[in-house]
Amino acid sequence: MARTDGLRELRVALVHDWLVTLGGADRVLLALHELFPRAPVHVSLYDPSRLPKEFHRLDVQPSWLQRVPLAARHHRWLVPLMPLVFQTMNVDGAQVIISSSHACAKGVRKPAGAVHICYCHTPMRYAWDYEPGYVDALSPVARPAARAALLWLRWWDRATSDGVDHFIANSKFVAGRIRRHYGREATVIYPPVDTEYFTPSGRPGGSYLVVSRLIPYKRVDLAVEAFNRLGRPLVVVGDGPEASRLRELARPNITFAGEVSDVALREYYRQCVALVFPGEEDFGLVPLEAQACGRPVIAFGRGGALESVVDGMTGAFFFEPIADALVAAVRGFDPASYDPAAIRSHAELFSRQRFLREMDEFVQKVLTAA
Repeated sequence: MARTDGLRELRVALVHDWLVTLGGADRVLLALHELFPRAPVHVSLYDPSRLPKEFHRLDVQPSWLQRVPLAARHHRWLVPLMPLVFQTMNVDGAQVIISSSHACAKGVRKPAGAVHICYCHTPMRYAWDYEPGYVDALSPVARPAARAALLWLRWWDRATSDGVDHFIANSKFVAGRIRRHYGREATVIYPPVDTEYFTPSGRPGGSYLVVSRLIPYKRVDLAVEAFNRLGRPLVVVGDGPEASRLRELARPNITFAGEVSDVALREYYRQCVALVFPGEEDFGLVPLEAQACGRPVIAFGRGGALESVVDGMTGAFFFEPIADALVAAVRGFDPASYDPAAIRSHAELFSRQRFLREMDEFVQKVLTAA
């Protein structure tokens, strides 16, 4: 394929797992669409009522799964169908496919002559790395079927990785997973942080903050247990299937704000003593959004947080996934020792402009070599 300096002239198809709630992967999709504003966005499921207005201007083309009643609300139960969804998805005519994948999007069928670039948020985490957590949450009767389904998903996920021409990983941590599970190398391009929107303002208040979907692997339960013992104010922003259980565990010093607007989220970041990031993440935009607002982070020292938080300058780590370790980290944490300007400066290294430039350069390089 000849080099094209005007990438916008290419026939590009963007493929994304689903658009049903707002997460970090969905923000990456918006940035990719900025590079390719005429590209249709192919997804398994789409629920515009739960997404900001920025998504409403996209040419979103949901799959046949959209016709199943309540499918968008219960998409996690439909993951075993997703391989079929993406392998029957029509992206004919595309010269370049860019998949944004944390589940099955990278398995989309590639037209002859097309180039497939996968921006991989992670290999399918529930199939590879977190199987016990997902299976153990089910009833004993359902577990054997779930294990069989995950075994098949692992096989399919590995097999379809061969259809990807070039992998991009969202962190060095995920690049390691791609190497381990797919036997492929990946270029690391960190996700974009909206440093123009998330900015410092005012003085922090007295509460610590968790921003997360309330699902088991995020380990919000660990933060709840630690702050139950500490007795310090903690605000939890986000919603999910763990919400009821976590509310029952929490003492009165812990407040659950639910899902909030971006305007409210920015204020929570600006006013917190520190963001608490208790889970092992592939990368995690939340710590960098907090840092863009000048606030430090107390993070579990594993996964992508090791690439986004600088120990002693923009935050502190705890290294065991237990409440005792988080309690000790919070008690030893001195927010006055952190310089908000230095924290903000670090976050600017992950800006949206940097992401767009690096993605543009990568695609140009790939097409030149094709």
